[in-house]
Amino acid sequence: MHIHVFTGLPQILEGPLSASLLGRARERGTVAVTVHDLREHTTDRHRSLDDAPFGGGAGMVLSPEPVFRAVEAVQPPRPLFLLDPGGRRFDQAMAAELAAGAGFSLLCGRYEGVDERVRRHLVDGELSIGDFVLAGGEAAAFVVIEAVTRLVPGVMGNDASAGEESFVDGLLEHPVFTRPAEFRGWAVPEVLRSGDHARVARWRRAVSLARTVARRPDLIDARGGLTDEEAALLRDLGWAEYHALSPEDPLQESSAP
Repeated sequence: MHIHVFTGLPQILEGPLSASLLGRARERGTVAVTVHDLREHTTDRHRSLDDAPFGGGAGMVLSPEPVFRAVEAVQPPRPLFLLDPGGRRFDQAMAAELAAGAGFSLLCGRYEGVDERVRRHLVDGELSIGDFVLAGGEAAAFVVIEAVTRLVPGVMGNDASAGEESFVDGLLEHPVFTRPAEFRGWAVPEVLRSGDHARVARWRRAVSLARTVARRPDLIDARGGLTDEEAALLRDLGWAEYHALSPEDPLQESSAP
């Protein structure tokens, strides 16, 4: 997996990209992340990346020349995405899509925007991590890289973990517990201590469904609603009124089968 990032502020990414799972994966060579400083491709003595917008208006615009120069000099892996609020919403499905490929590249916007010619004639698409405004695309770049690379085989200590997380099958992840079995009077559900793997798996699936219905019904709608099998599972475990569950109901010990 080869990932290239183009930014005017590479120092923002140096720390995050070198830490934790991603940092170790880079050291092992499982993932290669290269950050390119756009200022190295400027032509004036001030190393300017921005200029005033034609037509007037507040703020400055990222100039096309250093961006084109940088990309053309590097010839990075494609697709090349501009991180922009108008782009395709980045989600777990897209993370998996990118993780299945050989690599991709990211262009971090900054200032009041990027010259439109970059959008139209250089990048292959645009990505957005949400409906909010950041000072630049560096934080968004790290989010995308983190989400994608952890799905690359060999990056996580246990590759099976990636298949049991939130959004993998359109649901929130089931609650997890560890020692001690009882903490301040709050006990781990008995089913998780039973040693019955089939029963545990059934409980986790039901709680995942119930938690998603309660907290993120939009995810259920996006899946086309609950299947008959899923609805039956909730009924069998005592959650017949699953549509009225509060966010905490699936965690109650009384709900354990």
